[in-house]
Amino acid sequence: MRKLLRKALLLLVRLLGAPGAFVAAQRVRQPISHPPRILLIHPGPLGALILTTPVLRTLKTQVPDAHLTMMVGPWSKEVVVNHPAIDQLLVYRFPSYRSVSPKGLKSYISMVRIAWQLTRGHYDLAINLHRNFWWGAAVIYLAGIPRCIGYAVSASTPFLTHALPFRSHQHITISHLTALSAGLQTLGYEPIPGPYTPELYPLCFAPTIEEQQWVAQQLIAQDVDAATSLVVIHPGTSVAVKQWRSEAWAACATALSQDWPDQSAVLFLLTGTSQERPLLEEIALLTSARAIILTSTTVGQLAAVLGRSRLVLGVDSGPLHLAVAQGTPTLQIFGPTDPRRYGAWGSPQRHTVITSSHLCPGCPAIPCGRLHFKPGELASHPCVRLVSEQQVIAAIYKLLSSTELSHVGSFQVQVERHC
Repeated sequence: MRKLLRKALLLLVRLLGAPGAFVAAQRVRQPISHPPRILLIHPGPLGALILTTPVLRTLKTQVPDAHLTMMVGPWSKEVVVNHPAIDQLLVYRFPSYRSVSPKGLKSYISMVRIAWQLTRGHYDLAINLHRNFWWGAAVIYLAGIPRCIGYAVSASTPFLTHALPFRSHQHITISHLTALSAGLQTLGYEPIPGPYTPELYPLCFAPTIEEQQWVAQQLIAQDVDAATSLVVIHPGTSVAVKQWRSEAWAACATALSQDWPDQSAVLFLLTGTSQERPLLEEIALLTSARAIILTSTTVGQLAAVLGRSRLVLGVDSGPLHLAVAQGTPTLQIFGPTDPRRYGAWGSPQRHTVITSSHLCPGCPAIPCGRLHFKPGELASHPCVRLVSEQQVIAAIYKLLSSTELSHVGSFQVQVERHC
């Protein structure tokens, strides 16, 4: 009954938007507005938004006079709120995008309301950047936007004028750039030149001078000498199954500090949210390394911290992508998520990904892609927790001893980014 109701509602949305879609089809035959007006939609969290930043820079490079509007959730707006490529930022608390099933009629009512607001933008092109976000595809359809780009998944395809094939093992940033290239071609522009690599299309998030000064003040307050090497451990993530063990992070810090040429010249920063403080305190208690805890930072402040560090260690999470955007080497531990799609968008010489090879009971494969479990189910899904300390420590040493990183010193590596 529920599936039938959902199908009926989706059909109703298509019928409701049919007159606008007809008018939009006529607009395609007319010359586009100058400058072209483009809308990007992405409901994702911090890391997902960071992985879209090459799209923003590329769009501004390819079509400098384009008027760009981006629609994001409040949970990730800090990533793009000051981005120079964006002319207008729309912040909306989207309904869940993790499932095709909406939570009640409220989702459909808000869809119509937002679509009506978007009609005032007179957009020539809209791109729904998230693969599974059917709601976003429906919104741009109802808004009567003549060129609607997205991915060919069953719930979204009926609302799109151009449904692109989805390649499950393609990195998400490549997928975004492919969608942008397809969208620009519908406006008559040349396709984005390839290859789509991190070197040609890097991530970008630049902390402000004030945020960098804030970091300097925090370190001074902790009596941290300017010659001290900083190593960040960011162990937390919003998805519990992706977390490693506290004692394992502590063991890594201890081993690194003991092998550092001067033990007093390395400091471990344990970063996270205020809710993750107990986790950070446990790591600090278990390690003999010198460590301080830093929580409740803004995204910009955290980026400044990561940019001042020699190395960032963590699991599959947004702050690790933020570190990549600062040009800081990273080591990331993956389990249920596919690193081919969500791994570091950066040089393999500077960013190491360790993928768990431990298949959890009841999972058909690894990575399985399943992220949400009931508390009682987590114990039987230990894929990340089973990664050994020895494997991670060996990978860290290999990363630090690489030729490219041998010159890296504390506070000295500031990779300039032009967003």
